[in-house]
Amino acid sequence: MLKFVAVLLPAVCLATSSFAVDPKIKQQLQKLDPSERMEQSCDTEAMRKIAAEDGYKPDKVIAYTFSDPDMGENSIKAPGAVFRSKGDWYHLTYDCVTGPHHINVRSLDFQIGQKVPRDTWTKYYLYD
Repeated sequence: MLKFVAVLLPAVCLATSSFAVDPKIKQQLQKLDPSERMEQSCDTEAMRKIAAEDGYKPDKVIAYTFSDPDMGENSIKAPGAVFRSKGDWYHLTYDCVTGPHHINVRSLDFQIGQKVPRDTWTKYYLYD
């Protein structure tokens, strides 16, 4: 029985643990107020996940471009987000849940939308 628990416990912890955060990023995030910290943590995790998709190299995510995000105690729903990849901006929707300190992202679901037309960038304060 002890062997079973010794094998099962790490597996359960791994399945429920937060995504790892680089210590340098964590140090910078701790300097922010909690709501900004949560948004930045979610934006960073969104970039990491988008980068795993074929054809994208995100360098910026903005949660509030087309609509304000819905902020919960430990969550953000960002239906009007965008991200920049290789000089182009794309619509993005994401739902993110963090831990209570708003540093570790526990889950992030996202959907990539259409490319934002360059002639609308100024209207939405997007840039090269």
